[in-house]
Amino acid sequence: MSFDNPQVEKHTKKFYFQEIEKIIEFPNPTNPGKYNQYYVELKTAETVKKLGKAALLGEFLESPEVENNYPHTVGYYKESTGEGPNFKPEYLAIRKICTIEEFWLFLNASNI
Repeated sequence: MSFDNPQVEKHTKKFYFQEIEKIIEFPNPTNPGKYNQYYVELKTAETVKKLGKAALLGEFLESPEVENNYPHTVGYYKESTGEGPNFKPEYLAIRKICTIEEFWLFLNASNI
């Protein structure tokens, strides 16, 4: 399944890890090279604000917060409204992932 859509291409691609309430945003245009070397912005759903500087995607996915809390419900979206309990992403796709490899497959399907 691919999400090739010119409308989506104009927006930053965002993935929400629901159980840990973290958002990763891929800058537009995306990074070249392998996924684990992509720089992403980390945000929290509570404030929908940056947690700090850009992080390597591979480091985030290998962090104890992610690795010790599988499975994750991950939603791919382009727009959202609200913060905290009112945070409402408009999902293009949502998946339950149990391994880092499943997340890589999700990225491939979303054409990052």
